Amino acid sequence: MPYYESVLIARQDLSTQQVETMAEQFAGVIQSGGGKVAKNEYWGLKPLAYRIKKNRKGHYHQLTIDAPAAAVQEMERQMRLNEDLLRHLTVRTEELDLEPSVMMQKPSRDDRPRRNFDRDDKPSGNGGGDRPNKGGE
Repeated sequence: MPYYESVLIARQDLSTQQVETMAEQFAGVIQSGGGKVAKNEYWGLKPLAYRIKKNRKGHYHQLTIDAPAAAVQEMERQMRLNEDLLRHLTVRTEELDLEPSVMMQKPSRDDRPRRNFDRDDKPSGNGGGDRPNKGGE
C-alpha cells in the first residue's frame, strides 16, 4: 500500500483533547478503509504565518498513514467538511518514517552553531566604514 503523511491545522479555540479526538476520528476512517495509522503526533498550539478565518494560532497534528488511496480520499473528504479544521495537507511519501518528526525533537545545546571569532575579527567601532576615522572629516 502507498504511504502518506497528513498534517492538519485545527482552530485555536479547541482544546487539545478535542483535537486528539478529531485526529482519532480521521484515523478511524483510515482503518475502516483497510489502512493503518503508523504514527500520530500532536505538535501543539503554534502561531500561524498569517490569519486564517480570524485565527492567529492553530493546533498542528500529523498522521503518518499506510493505506489505499480510496481511504485517504475519504479522509480528505471528511476533513473538507469539518468546520474546525483551518487547513490540511496530505502528501504521498516513498517510505514510512516512524521516528519522531523534526517538530517533536528538542534541539540540544550541542546542535547550535558556535560563534568562534578572535578579538581581531571584531568590528573596530569606526562606524562600520572601510576608511579609518580621521579628525575633521
